[in-house]
Amino acid sequence: MSFDRRRVLQGIAGGFAAAGSTTLFAPAVRAANKPIKIGYVSPKSGPLAAFAEADDFVLGEFRRFIKDGVKVGSQTYPVEVVTKDSQSNPNRAAEVAKELITRDNVSLIVVGATPETNNPVATQCELEQVPCISSVAPWQTNFIGRQANPGDPKSWKPFDYTFHYFWGLEDVIGVFTSMWSQVASNKSVGALFPNDADGNAWGDTTIGFPPVLAKQGFKLTDPGRFQNLTDDFSSQIAAFRGADAEIITGVIIPPDFTTFWNQSRQKGLKPKVVSVAKALLFPASVQALGKGGNNISTEVWWTPTHPYKSSLSGVSAAELAKGYEQASGKQWTQPIGFVHSLFEVAIDGIKRASDPSDGAALAKAIGATKLDTIVGQVAFGSSAVPPFAAKNIAKTPLVGGQWRLNGDKYDMVITDNRLAPQIPLGGDMQALS
Repeated sequence: MSFDRRRVLQGIAGGFAAAGSTTLFAPAVRAANKPIKIGYVSPKSGPLAAFAEADDFVLGEFRRFIKDGVKVGSQTYPVEVVTKDSQSNPNRAAEVAKELITRDNVSLIVVGATPETNNPVATQCELEQVPCISSVAPWQTNFIGRQANPGDPKSWKPFDYTFHYFWGLEDVIGVFTSMWSQVASNKSVGALFPNDADGNAWGDTTIGFPPVLAKQGFKLTDPGRFQNLTDDFSSQIAAFRGADAEIITGVIIPPDFTTFWNQSRQKGLKPKVVSVAKALLFPASVQALGKGGNNISTEVWWTPTHPYKSSLSGVSAAELAKGYEQASGKQWTQPIGFVHSLFEVAIDGIKRASDPSDGAALAKAIGATKLDTIVGQVAFGSSAVPPFAAKNIAKTPLVGGQWRLNGDKYDMVITDNRLAPQIPLGGDMQALS
């Protein structure tokens, strides 16, 4: 199956799925086989909508790729993609997953946008015995967070139909502390951990930041959990000032960090380093901070400089990012690569399944995945994760970087690649001014 790279690089907005469309149909193929339906759930609206910003672009590219169907053995199957908006709401995510399974009769669901969307979808799929591939959340929040008793490791069990790939808390802790070591500080750290799946995992005294930071000599100030979309961070700021925190970390949604940072500057909190996950992934989120976003740091899971290419189209990370920028007029964003990779893994599993219409056969094929994708290799069952999760989890590389003001926009500079030296550095860490 051929793919014209030039179309990626020539402004392909004309082929996008319409924003209100819910189904992308592959044109009819000559085979008489029933279509394979892939469900896709993402937060197109609500506070997590930035994670779905590139959906139309990625789905448009995927639609072109599967327009002639997918060959499985000697058979060719048409492919349809049915999309749903989780509205950044876990309850809604569960509802639309149920719709995809019972009303739309999908064979497989892919999802990749934080635990608030991923976990309810994966849970529904496991109950209904429909394969699910998820990403864009630390593996602990997916695997451990969905256990019947997440506090009892002895009770944890692998899942049969749901598979997840991304990095883990051990990786982001390693990246953040490695970045912090490049800047002279008093090692006093203030933490922003909300009352959600991410915040509770990151702040957990067993698997999260606290035990590792203590071992490395950092003093952690955690003022406690707060609700998402809060409008007052006075108590957290006061706690950080009282602890003379020169490092601020956390995992919060974009609007909450904007509120926190604006209030911090008003109240005179001036840390040397800010490394916050989730909120600082997107250029638009940093742009909203004005000049105050310069040298703020975050975890980096995908950039145009990552040395990987698509198993579907052969385009490189740089080409995919450039295609998005030309088509949308916007700056590239990290989820582009991972949303694309979800469909890479899905098609690879479909092609290898003995019967792609059978949930058990398709889940078995996905579980045997070992695929080089545009975000790196995805290999379930590898030794990179603990044995209790190996069947369902694959890990992808993680580096760290800072946003640097370049004229009127921000560029991402990779400042730490200790855990993934194959991804090139762009510079050293710099303290906030």
